[in-house]
Amino acid sequence: MTRTIFWSLCLATCAALIQSTLLTRIAIFHTIPDLTLIILIYISYCNGTMTGQILGFTSGLTLDFISFAPLGFNAFIRTIIGAITGLLKGTFFLDIFILPIVLVAIGTVLKAILGFILHILFAGAVPTYDLRTPMLWIEIAFNSILAPFLFALLNLFKSVLTPRKEN
Repeated sequence: MTRTIFWSLCLATCAALIQSTLLTRIAIFHTIPDLTLIILIYISYCNGTMTGQILGFTSGLTLDFISFAPLGFNAFIRTIIGAITGLLKGTFFLDIFILPIVLVAIGTVLKAILGFILHILFAGAVPTYDLRTPMLWIEIAFNSILAPFLFALLNLFKSVLTPRKEN
């Protein structure tokens, strides 16, 4: 499990760096795809709740340090998303197209809902999505379009990203 978490965290950190530097060039309405969320959902779904929580917390902290979000904001949201996605481990057959789109779209909506709850709890000190702008819907579209491709790419490294089965 330690090997899985290590490689997953390396992959999520690389994705966080890519999305904070390179992907800003393709931003539409200042919205970019959330690669770390897609990776978190894939790894949580394949490995379960504990790996999802650990990866969600550590990748969230990485994003908190990279971005201007308050420390712990992304860590809290991604820990919950990793835990919920991890609960679904083995529930559905992981196909190549439909399930990645559905899981990532629901994960993106859950990220927006949790951000809104934190926005209310902390009296507006935490950033949130404005539903009057297309930012949330563009991010859902970006993430949903990229999900099957990233899931297929991550599936190539499944031997490294999932723990070995012991006899």
